[in-house]
Amino acid sequence: MAEPLVLTLSCADRPGITARVSSFLFERGGNILEAQQFNDRLSDAFFMRVEFDPGDTPRDTIRSEFAALADTFAMEWKLAQRDRPRRVMIMVSKFDHCLADLLYRWRIGELPIEPVAIVSNHPREAIGHTDTGAIPFHHLPVTRDTKAQQEARVREIAAETDAELIVLARYMQILSDAQAAHFAGRCINIHHSFLPGFKGAKPYHQAYERGVKMIGASAHYVTADLDEGPIIHQDAESIGHADTPDALVRKGRDIESRVLAEAVRLHLEERVLLNGQRTVVFRG
Repeated sequence: MAEPLVLTLSCADRPGITARVSSFLFERGGNILEAQQFNDRLSDAFFMRVEFDPGDTPRDTIRSEFAALADTFAMEWKLAQRDRPRRVMIMVSKFDHCLADLLYRWRIGELPIEPVAIVSNHPREAIGHTDTGAIPFHHLPVTRDTKAQQEARVREIAAETDAELIVLARYMQILSDAQAAHFAGRCINIHHSFLPGFKGAKPYHQAYERGVKMIGASAHYVTADLDEGPIIHQDAESIGHADTPDALVRKGRDIESRVLAEAVRLHLEERVLLNGQRTVVFRG
C-alpha cells in the first residue's frame, strides 16, 4: 500500500460533491480508507475529509488533476500526507505540564511531531524538571518595551526551523494582533477553563470561590480576539465541595494536558476544518 493521503475540502453545499470526489479517486486507482462529511444547513456549507490509498498515482498528479474539480465547486481544499511528522515549535512559560505531556507522547510515537524549538519567556531552569533533550531551547524574555522585538525573534525562529505548527503549552503571554495574524491557522493555545469563563489570573481559585461543580479546559486556534479563537477540543471533570484550590489545580493540570494533546492530534491528522468562528472536527 502506498503512503496514505488525506484530502480535506469545504465549499458551498450542492448535490453531487461526494459522488464527484469519490469517482475522481476511483478513476485514479485510489482506495478510500475513511471518509466523513458534514452539511451545515445553517450556513449552507459542505465539509469533507477523505483518507485514501492513492495506489500507483503520484501525489503531485492527484493534486494537479483535482484542482480542476475543485475549481468547479469553488472549493477550499488541501491534500496532505497522513503520517508525515509535522515540525512543531512549542512555547511555554513556567508551568511545564503540557510541555512534558507533549514531549512524552512524541517520544512514545503517539504524536507525529518533530519538535524543532522550545521558546520560553523564562530561563530553562524555571520550567521545572521536563527533559527537553537536544531540542533547541530559546530564552526570550519579554517586557512591555521589548515585546515587538521579542515577537520578531519568535517569528525568525519559526522561519529558521520551518515550523509548521506553533503550540502555546501554557505560554502565559498575550500575543499581539500582528503575531496572532502571522501564525493564523497554525497556532494552538490551551486555555484553563471552558471559554470564556474565568479569564485572567488564578482561574482555579476563581472557580473555587464561585463554588463550581465542573472544571475544564479549552484548546483553540489563536486569533487577535483574546481567548476567543475557534475551539478545537474541550473536556471537563466534576468536582465537589471538598475540593480545595490545590486539588482543582492538580485536576486542572491533567485536563489541560490531555485537551491540548488531543487538539494537536486532531490538527496533525487534518481533522479540523474552519467554519467561520467555529470548527468542524472529524474525529477518528
